[in-house]
Order: sequence, then structure tokens, then C-alpha cells
Amino acid sequence: MNTFDIVILGGGPGGYVAAIRASQLGLKTAIIEKEKLGGICLNWGCIPTKALLKNAEVLHFVKNSKYYGINIPNFSLDFPASIKRSRDVSDRLSKGIAYLMKKNNITHYQGTGRLVSSTDLEVFNGKKKNKISAKNIILATGGRPRSFSGMELDGKRIISSKEAMVLKKIPKKLIIIGSGAIGVEFAYFFNAYGTEVHLIEMLSRILPVEDEAISKELARTFKRSKMKIYTETKVSKIESVNTKVNVHLDKKGKQEILEGDLALVAVGVTGNVENIGLESVGVSVEKGAIVINEYNQTTISNIYAIGDVTGPPWLAHVASAQGHVAVEHAAGQVVSPVDYSNIPGCTYCQPQVASIGLTEAAAKEKGYDVKVGTFDFKASGKAMAIGETDGFVKLVFDGKYGELIGAHIIGSEATELIAELGMARALESTWHELASTVHAHPTLSEAVMEATLDAMGQGVHQ
Repeated sequence: MNTFDIVILGGGPGGYVAAIRASQLGLKTAIIEKEKLGGICLNWGCIPTKALLKNAEVLHFVKNSKYYGINIPNFSLDFPASIKRSRDVSDRLSKGIAYLMKKNNITHYQGTGRLVSSTDLEVFNGKKKNKISAKNIILATGGRPRSFSGMELDGKRIISSKEAMVLKKIPKKLIIIGSGAIGVEFAYFFNAYGTEVHLIEMLSRILPVEDEAISKELARTFKRSKMKIYTETKVSKIESVNTKVNVHLDKKGKQEILEGDLALVAVGVTGNVENIGLESVGVSVEKGAIVINEYNQTTISNIYAIGDVTGPPWLAHVASAQGHVAVEHAAGQVVSPVDYSNIPGCTYCQPQVASIGLTEAAAKEKGYDVKVGTFDFKASGKAMAIGETDGFVKLVFDGKYGELIGAHIIGSEATELIAELGMARALESTWHELASTVHAHPTLSEAVMEATLDAMGQGVHQ
């Protein structure tokens, strides 16, 4: 039986990052992954979807090229080629992760792993079985799309994001259930390719975890693009009938059946806690997630858990951050736990959405003396120059001390702009630091400075 200092079960953005960090610390390391390295994020989530969304963005520019003085009278779509580009990007990155495993002398077991004790695992690959032992184990088994009774996935007409990424042809009419990040990203993508998109949300607004003003702005731009949005609407069941789907809606007691070519279920994520031996060794699970402490230890001290399997927030960058914490703690390093109050959330439709910290409503509920500053991209020279004037920056400050407590952006490159505000919050910056930091002109990032000045009552270009 092979023995290691640390074994990671799962090769996603949490698992492979943890493995590399363990190797850097001189630990004999192994990683177990049944499919391609990189996990859902790299192979079926974050990366390939962003490639598809870039395709849609390019298509948008081609359709609107006259605005820039470029006439493209005729063009054709090669949808399979768009899908292939997305798959090629993922394949290249997965091979890159495999190279990093070899470079860092990490043993890679291809197969399915299962705990048999607090220090031992079995790895199954077909009929072949290996037993390996480790001083410490990290569970990084990830998550999968959630579905509910009445909307079970069949992979053909009632699909998840995975099937949506590899469709053979563009659907004429797509019904998307759930308007979180996954739902709105696919809504934007397929709408750009000419699909009639119907977006269903049970709550009162799309992107319901975002600041209300952000949700309203995104809904406005989606409706302008001819998408149909249904809020406060429940789905009671989905039926696959011949070549169509029937989605049964309930809006405040009013029943309706919506017919489409496909139904994409995007109602969240659930952790892969099953069939990995948790019960046999006493690792506690609550509400479908492995219970962890601030250092990502489970109820068995030498077994750690990271990523989607530990519950929300289900984000790749959270998994990677947790991977660092778990490995360094297992190695006896002095560790700072992940600051879950300062995790950026990003949505990559157009306009993009990014946020960090508290919404205006949440800040008021917590009793802050809230001061809000905004800056509209319509007043930004750079946004006007590039033809991307939708959206705004909204910053939430504590009026007593000027501390930045929340940041919300909708607009071009919002997912890049949010990094500055994450750093500002990590350094406990106030509006004085943000306002006095000289931002290059012309840039989209100037909107951050302008929104700060607005909160201070000193707005210049508003």
C-alpha cells in the first residue's frame, strides 16, 4: 500500500491547487480524479462557458459593426465551431493541469476514491483497485447541478448547463429555470445566437442575490434584447413531449403552460457527498454539505474538505482559497482563514455583473449609517469610446467612518474592475483612500473613483 503525507480526493480548482501547494511545502502528495483534471470548473463550468460567452460577444459586435463604421453586410454562423472552440480551450487547460501534476511530482490516480478509514482510501478504476494511505486527506469532490421533483433532468430536452454547452444546434425556443449566474449567462449566450429565451425566476427579481439596483438594470438590458422574464413564478413540473417540452408555471396562483424546444434547469448546486465513505469514518454532513471549521477541518481532524462539497458559496475561487488554507494548516503552518465576507461574485453575461461585500439593503439591516455613491457608465469617456455605456458602479460606505462595506458593478469588464474593490476592503480602505487614488484616464476604473466622490458629496462628472 502506497503511503503519502497528503491525498486529495478530487482534481478541480480546489483539489489541484491544494495538491500543488502541498508539493511546494515538501509533502508527498497524491490526487485522485475519475475524469479530466480541472473538475467541473475547468471542463464543464467556469472556463468553457466564458469561451462561449466571448463567442456571443464577438457575434454582438459583428451584428452592430455599423456603429463603429465597419460594414459587414453578410456573415454566417458556425455553431458547432463555436462549441468546438469552447471544448478546445478546456482540453488545453486540462492537459496543462496534468503537466503541473508531473512537474510537481504529484501522483495522479485515475479513478473513483472512497474513504475506508480516517487514513486510508480505496481507488477504483474499472476492475482495478488500489489502496492508499495518508496522514491527511482533503475531500474536494465538488458539486453537480441541482434538480427538484417534477423537473428531473433527462439530458436530452430537460438539460443542465453541461448539456447546454455541447448542443449540436441552436434551439429556437429555450426556457431557462433559475436566474442566478448560470441562468443569466446562458440566457445572454443563446439570445445572442437568435434563440427565443424565456427566463423563469421564483423570487421577485433576476440575480436575486445581487443588489436590487443591479438586478433591475440587468433585467432592463435583457428585456431590450427581447428576452422574456418571468419573476415570482414557480415551475410545478416539466414534461418532455415528443420534440418539445412543456413547462408548467404557477404565477401567484395563475397557471400557464410554456412550450419550448428545451428546458435548461439552473436552480443551483448540490455537493457530491455520496459514496465517498463519509458515514463509515464519522465525517459529519448537514444539509447536504460537509461540516468544516475555519481551517476546513471536518469532524475528523486529519480529514479536510474544500470547495462545493462544503456548501455555499459555490465558487471556484473559494475552493482554491480553501485549498491553500487546508494544506497549510495540515502542514503546521500559521494560517489565516478565508474571509468569507470579502468574496467577489461574478456573472459574465453582457453587461457583466460583479459584487463584493454587503448590498445597500443588507448594510441598512445591520444598522450602518449607509452612504451610497454611484457613477453611470453613460458619463464615462472610456465607456463612450468603446460603445459600452450600459450599467453603473454602486459603492456602499459606512457614513460614520467612511469604510467601504459593499461594491456593486454592472457594465463592461465589471468582473475585472471588482478586484480593486476587493483589495480596498481587505485593507479596510475608506472613501478617502479610494477618492485620492489617481486612476488613469480614460479608463472604466475611473468610475470607482467617481462613485466614491459621489458618496462623499464631491462628484465631478456625475
